[in-house]
Amino acid sequence: MNTPLGRPADATRRTPAEPPAIREPRHVPLAHVVRAGVIEGVHHGTAVVLAADGRVEFQAGDIEVAFYPRSALKPLQAVALLRAGLPLDGELLSLAAASHSGEERHLAGARRILDQAGLTEDELRNVPDLPYGAAQRDAWLRDGGEPTRLAQNCSGKHAAMLLTARLRGWSLENYLDPAHPLQRLIAETVEDLTGQRIAQVTVDGCGAPLFSVSPHGLARALARIASAAMDTPEGRVASALRAYPEMVSGTDRDVARLMRAVPGLIAKDGFEGVQVAALPDGRAVAVKIADGADRARMPVTAAALAHCGIDPAVLAGFATSPVHGGGTTVGSLRATDALALTPPAA
Repeated sequence: MNTPLGRPADATRRTPAEPPAIREPRHVPLAHVVRAGVIEGVHHGTAVVLAADGRVEFQAGDIEVAFYPRSALKPLQAVALLRAGLPLDGELLSLAAASHSGEERHLAGARRILDQAGLTEDELRNVPDLPYGAAQRDAWLRDGGEPTRLAQNCSGKHAAMLLTARLRGWSLENYLDPAHPLQRLIAETVEDLTGQRIAQVTVDGCGAPLFSVSPHGLARALARIASAAMDTPEGRVASALRAYPEMVSGTDRDVARLMRAVPGLIAKDGFEGVQVAALPDGRAVAVKIADGADRARMPVTAAALAHCGIDPAVLAGFATSPVHGGGTTVGSLRATDALALTPPAA
């Protein structure tokens, strides 16, 4: 049961802990770029793995530092919208938590959400952009397309925010203002799910408020979503992501492929090298690559997921990426021994 603003009725019984510390992160080497046996590059970062009971099963780096989850925050935002009465499920709810590629089904889905609100693309306040997917962007440009708000990868989330505001009778023009009732509810939901107060508020690339939590808190939040009962807002978000992983990302995107490869897993990526994933029993991982390099995100995530007991053979396709030279493969990018299940002998 929810209160008038959309808060869970038992929210007063969950007092968030103090916000994470804002400091220089104490990251550690998590991935090596190896070319012909020589370590050519090193990606530092932080990774945390939670057991089903919420204990920290494994950690590397600074899991309690304040950081910005970027789009990995979207499943939490979707939970908040459902708590406020958003009437979406299935593929459209998955799209509400998406960083989509700009495929036709994504654009059509965002239009359907806007139609339910009686609104058009003109009411969106996200920044105009080209489609995020490389193939979709190339085709868009060949056809003479310009950046639009609908094509931008966060349009599903923004359409869902508008629909929620319209149904609650809240103002539409300023729905991205941190003081707006919708954004206040999202902030409260982020604190509820992560179990900690927000350290800092800024603006994400799409124009929406962005909240700083810790990698540990982010993993804890996705664990709660993944393990929630099906009839709760958290459980509805998890069900949508599992059933429609291509709507939350795109065809052949690594996040969608990972969810298809590991039954029951939910996952979400974010700019600046962020990845979070969780299983139905509450096991979860969160990864932050310090330099924001997307190429290191999935190999490190695969190594972290191995600590959750997932068969390494299932993760093999995500655990490395090739390094090329002269048109041939001459090396690979892979997680460091700091993430190995069995550390090598000294």
